[in-house]
Amino acid sequence: MLRPRRRPRFATGGGWLLNGEKSWISNGGIADIYVMFARTGEGPGAKGLSAFLMPADAGGLTVEERLEVIAPHPLARLSLSDVVLPEGALIGQPGGGFRIAMSVLDHFRPTVGAAALGLARRALEEAMARVASRQIGGAALAEMQMVQGHLADMAVKIDAAALLVYRAAWAKDQGAPRITREAAMAKLYATESAQEVIDMAVQLHGAEGVRRGSVVERLYRDIRALRIYEGASDVQRIVIARAIQ
Repeated sequence: MLRPRRRPRFATGGGWLLNGEKSWISNGGIADIYVMFARTGEGPGAKGLSAFLMPADAGGLTVEERLEVIAPHPLARLSLSDVVLPEGALIGQPGGGFRIAMSVLDHFRPTVGAAALGLARRALEEAMARVASRQIGGAALAEMQMVQGHLADMAVKIDAAALLVYRAAWAKDQGAPRITREAAMAKLYATESAQEVIDMAVQLHGAEGVRRGSVVERLYRDIRALRIYEGASDVQRIVIARAIQ
């Protein structure tokens, strides 16, 4: 959503005039088309937001800054200065942007959970290979009961996350108009449990786990951002709590 310097209003000719900035835009500077959410003032709060399709070559749109994060991801801060869009650039109805954004998150949140699930599965594979080959006191780490317990916990978390992600996807495939609760649960549990699984994989690798460029070190950086994308974990908890009341 834009932080407008001026309230977007109808431009001359019946179109829209947008001004403001937006940070943390995925594929910023790469995408050909952006979906922009701006305050158009039909009502207070979320009721005054609208969604627009905006081409990347729109006059007045500039990429102000590339944002570097701990895991590779194309992010940027965009600036809009008197960007004129035609009337048809509006998605849905004026003031309907928040509803559109929330429905889109129902799609995106399970995909973030699925990405976390994939990272966790790779971490378990790396951990199992490590403890099978690493010898301490004449025996493989995999023979230690404590290590076996850690592996079991990792496997349980992965399977539980998979079921939540699959449930959200299945519900959508069955034609459910909204899967807000299922999507939030999948995203929350899959990302949080993946963080725990990957952290344990790093621990089981010992010093090798924090070697820059190792698989588990890269996984450790990759998973951290997923607990923030598409709504941070605490946001998911709020969504879930509201959905069950």
